[in-house]
Parts: sequence; structure tokens; C-alpha cells
Amino acid sequence: MTAPTYHDIREEDMPLVEENGSTVRVVAGRYENIVGPQGQFVQPTVLDARLKPEAAFSIPVPDYETLFIYVLEGSGDFGTPSQTVEQRTAVVFGDGDLLNAKAGLNGMRFALFAGKPLHEPIAWGGPIVMNTEEELETAFHELRNGTFIKNK
Repeated sequence: MTAPTYHDIREEDMPLVEENGSTVRVVAGRYENIVGPQGQFVQPTVLDARLKPEAAFSIPVPDYETLFIYVLEGSGDFGTPSQTVEQRTAVVFGDGDLLNAKAGLNGMRFALFAGKPLHEPIAWGGPIVMNTEEELETAFHELRNGTFIKNK
């Protein structure tokens, strides 16, 4: 395990790809030949896609990565066979494939997340996620005592 670190990513660090009136912001990883911010240990792909009405989008995802999307605005069709997804809905696609999307009549904005699963245990409590219940208890103890955030 390594010490936690913070990476400040500003808007100017995230390339914007424009295609036929639609845009894809590369928050992390890569889209086509455009490379955005990279993680030190985990190499996720995080995209913010804004599609104009009835615009198409596709991206290959390696078979060792898990993919999910969250529709922020509008609606669209995803996958084969296509499945219509409305705003404020998340869909987990599983391991690797070619993701195909087509925006609905009012366009669509969605966030795409893909990455290699860590296969680690998860202990979750409110806004805090750790690996074990003991780590979670320690985190809440530190939060109550004001020592959760460590200064360098």
C-alpha cells in the first residue's frame, strides 16, 4: 500500500474532442488518439460525453476492464441490442466490448467510466470507502477527532 496522494486536475488539463457538434472531454485516460490525465497506479478511462440529438458515439473497451455509464442529461440508446437509458440512470456493462451509443431526440450527456477491477474487499460507510470494517472504524474515529485529513 502507498501513501494517499491528491492530483489536482483542472479543466485545461482535460482535452476536449469535438466531432460533428458533439463533444467528449477526456477527464482521465484516453479517447481515440487524445490522452488526458493519467493515474499513477490505476489507469481508468473517464469521459464526459455531450452528444447532439441523434448523434452516435462508440469506444472500444479492453476485455479486462469493467465499463459503466451514468446519463446526466437527456436519454439515448446503448449496447447491442440497444437499450434506452434515461437521465439519472447508471448502467454497468461488464467486462470489455465495443460500447455503442446514440443520443435521443433531445441529445444526451453521459459520464463513462472504464478500468481494470481491483478485486479488493470493500467496506462502505456513508461517504467513506475502505477495505475492511476495522479501517472504516479508524477512519470515522479520525473524522470525529479532526485527524482524518493529514497535512504533508
